Amino acid sequence: MTKTLSREDCAALDAADPLAPFLPRFRRPRGALYFDGNSLGMLPWAASRRVVEALEKEWGEGLIESWTEAGWIQLPERVGAKIARLIGAEADEVIATDSTSINLFKLLAAGLKLRPGRRVILTEAGNFPTDIYMAEGLAQLLGDVEVRLAEDIRAAITYDVAVVALSHVDYRSSALADMADLTAAAHAKGALILWDLSHSAGALPVALGEADFAVGCGYKFLNGGPGAPAYAFVAKRWHHQFVQPLAGWMGHAAPFEFEAHYRPAPGIKRALSGTPSVLAMTALDAALDLLLEAGMERIRLKAQAQMDLFARLVEQRCAEIGLELLTPRDHAVRGSHLAYRHPQGYALTQALRARRVVPDFRAPDIIRFGFTPLTLAYVEIWDAVEQLATIWREELWREPRFAMKAAVT
Repeated sequence: MTKTLSREDCAALDAADPLAPFLPRFRRPRGALYFDGNSLGMLPWAASRRVVEALEKEWGEGLIESWTEAGWIQLPERVGAKIARLIGAEADEVIATDSTSINLFKLLAAGLKLRPGRRVILTEAGNFPTDIYMAEGLAQLLGDVEVRLAEDIRAAITYDVAVVALSHVDYRSSALADMADLTAAAHAKGALILWDLSHSAGALPVALGEADFAVGCGYKFLNGGPGAPAYAFVAKRWHHQFVQPLAGWMGHAAPFEFEAHYRPAPGIKRALSGTPSVLAMTALDAALDLLLEAGMERIRLKAQAQMDLFARLVEQRCAEIGLELLTPRDHAVRGSHLAYRHPQGYALTQALRARRVVPDFRAPDIIRFGFTPLTLAYVEIWDAVEQLATIWREELWREPRFAMKAAVT
């Protein structure tokens, strides 16, 4: 018989947790149980201090000299090198720049140019919308490119496909794709592959292996803050051929010579376009140090244990609610959030938020609970499930203010 867990059991897990010392290194709003770090990570105190220093000292006192003296001009490379350590890349294969959407556009365009004669971008039918939108926008601009959506990616990779663009973790179900297998399948048909790591980098160890390109954001599991800079990975074997269409001055071989015509910088720097957002990049730079210090293997182990605990508590204490777990239970094929389906998913999400339990909702009926181990204690998992059980028991979800709505939060 499976043991019925108690809050004391969860407290014992916290007492033995080697990552527990990281909890106070983030600003944790009093009374909030935060399960949305998969959408926006918590604020690291170190990032707050660094941004204040950049404001007051580097900008306030150093002014223009800080581009060199404070190393602002090297931030994209420095931050990129840190991200590279999290995704199994070389330091000079990753650069922090722009947004995920813009980097998708740049790398998809580069992939098409590297595969002349092939005019198809293949992606998942259920991929994150911006991944599809950017591919469609590029196709409309070029005029002779097809964006093909497929349920079975392996079967859909044909010899006219130039680039296969996939998300490593499904943003709804949290299903984890087999990166090595799908990369090999694309290459077997002569296609390039681009991975979106937005829901995996910083949540689990990533091994890009033979992947050609990758993108990802800085504001979810990397804790870089709202709208934090994104990043682009280009495998070193493509550096001498890689050409991207947004040829801004920071991607020039000699930006401060102000030449009339563009010459791409050597290596990954040619993925840059405009001037980096120094304050945002500074916050991300500081936040990444916590992940590197903690280590992705330890982070992943705790996330898996916390997800298992949450699912077990829901089954033991909330079985009557009828929540359907969409996320695979197998550790090897899931990301770092649990997705539950319920006909009153929106109402339950709003009821939880009213009690300061913060998951998120994806239309039409999915509640997502994110697990970010550096900012989440085991007892908080118990407390969140207790609130869920109480909401259902007291039927707060039936109140008019929690009525089902079509809006997406």
